[in-house]
Amino acid sequence: MDDIYANVECDKPVNPRPSTNQTGPRSSGRRFHGAVVLGLGLLSVFLLAGIIGFGVHNHGTCSGGSAAELATIKANLTERLQASEDKSSSLTEERDQLNSRLTEMAKELDRLQQKKPCPAEWRTFCSSCYLLSAETGSWEKGRQDCRDRGADLVVIDSSEEQTFLFEFVKKNAWFGLTDRDEEGTWKWVDGTPLTLKNWGKGQPDNGDPDPKWGEEDCAHFVATEWNDLSCESPMYWICEKKA
Repeated sequence: MDDIYANVECDKPVNPRPSTNQTGPRSSGRRFHGAVVLGLGLLSVFLLAGIIGFGVHNHGTCSGGSAAELATIKANLTERLQASEDKSSSLTEERDQLNSRLTEMAKELDRLQQKKPCPAEWRTFCSSCYLLSAETGSWEKGRQDCRDRGADLVVIDSSEEQTFLFEFVKKNAWFGLTDRDEEGTWKWVDGTPLTLKNWGKGQPDNGDPDPKWGEEDCAHFVATEWNDLSCESPMYWICEKKA
């Protein structure tokens, strides 16, 4: 009987539900899956932290860039403001100069308007009066006649005046140029040196030298050119005086 009961206890039926303490293949698969999930989670955390850090860094960089841009804009505006002030000062100075010039021109205009016109038979050019003689004579005679009229032999100091004289005179006539004081050094009767020149070809030649012409120390018009001739030669002359 004892043996029978012993066999009965030893032959207990097997529980169909598996034990939760099993360490077989299914338990190992579950641990692997959990490790993967945990790793992915940690990776997400690291990525999120990196993104946040990158954003903070970029925000700082952008803030710094904006400050630099503002500083540049401020510097540009300051420079433009200074340039505007300088220009304003320059314009004020130019305005004062123009006002002063206008005042001078107004005075000159009044002075010219108050001047008497050139006498009868005299021609006007710019602010001078000109007279072509009705007779001929030496260079010195012509100069003396001009002086008696409150004038002198004409001094040509511009190409415009010269053109006017060529059109006005149209005769061989003395004008106020001579080298009698020093041969080859031509001067105007008012003492100024010769600058404007319109000598004919090969002139002045002082007679080239030919005794029959004598010393050629005085200048006269020949058509639209100048020539030197003996001061004693008979010639018309041109007087000039201020209007």
